Amino acid sequence: MMDKMKVALMPEPGKMEIIERDIPEIKDNEVLVKIEHVGLCGSDLHYYEHGRIGDFIVKDPIVLGHESAGRVVKAGKNTEKLEVGDYITLEPGIPCGICEFCKTGRYNLCPDVEFLATPPYDGAFAEYLAYPENMCFKLPEGMDTVEGALIEPLSVGFHAANQADAKIGDTAVVLGAGCIGLATLMALMARGIKEVYMADLIDLRLNKAREIGATEVFNAKKVNAVEEVMKMTDGQGVDLVIDTAGSKITAQQTVELVKRGGKIVLVGMAADPVFKFDFGKLQAKEVLINTVFRYRNIYPSAIKAVGSDLIDIKQIVTDTFGFLEIKEAFDYNIENKDKTVKIVIDMNE
Repeated sequence: MMDKMKVALMPEPGKMEIIERDIPEIKDNEVLVKIEHVGLCGSDLHYYEHGRIGDFIVKDPIVLGHESAGRVVKAGKNTEKLEVGDYITLEPGIPCGICEFCKTGRYNLCPDVEFLATPPYDGAFAEYLAYPENMCFKLPEGMDTVEGALIEPLSVGFHAANQADAKIGDTAVVLGAGCIGLATLMALMARGIKEVYMADLIDLRLNKAREIGATEVFNAKKVNAVEEVMKMTDGQGVDLVIDTAGSKITAQQTVELVKRGGKIVLVGMAADPVFKFDFGKLQAKEVLINTVFRYRNIYPSAIKAVGSDLIDIKQIVTDTFGFLEIKEAFDYNIENKDKTVKIVIDMNE
């Protein structure tokens, strides 16, 4: 193996260049991973286009990408589960392991987590990555690294379904049919929920939702989604409303759509997250409201769901670009939001 690798570096927002770096040395508890596929996430696009997401601001050159999978090519002497040749997916957050949140199993809330591609930490758009074995998960026979990379967004959908306490017999609305919205749809269906409505502004996404199994879809540019859902539910609303769109309008619509005694889960974050919200109506319906920040303790079950063919996560992929085409992939995604749902980068090309 050579001692140099290619890395996609964003020196500043809107720019991307392929540079060479040394292949990282692994610690005793780490494995060296040859990265094979990386999903292009909405957060990557925000950093590339705007240089920030809320309080996370890009101040220095950074390597993006956190939805990744690949093959183990070297294992540290203290590793126990993984061997050279294993195909794995990487959970992108490395928690401290000692704070109260880590010790109570809520490690996604760890204030000292090192999360790939979140400033100041570099991400996975690199040929090789040194990573702690305990945050790597082996892929079962027959599961490839495209599916492995997509376990990350699927885990967000699983966590949203968990936060909603979704169960058989519930009815649901998912606002936003992008990657996370579609992953949430899959998670709800895997839990046995048969009646799921979806709303978005882009027909391609809605067609994908219908293909996956949504009961009905609504283009909010053409119809009033709230009125349409109310018609479909005899004016009652639904048990679960999950907002993955992350806009002020969709967040405000959640309280209109939810049934009395139902639940709201906020997944997407609005660009301006301070806005008016009808708490009076929320209280009159005695609705529970919950939120999502990444995920926790989900990778194993998400891998099992995909590996057992319960979920076909590849359905969300619309485009694939080679590693050397990464800038074109970013630009294409930003300029063609109505033509793509999920882009995956093939790191071997």
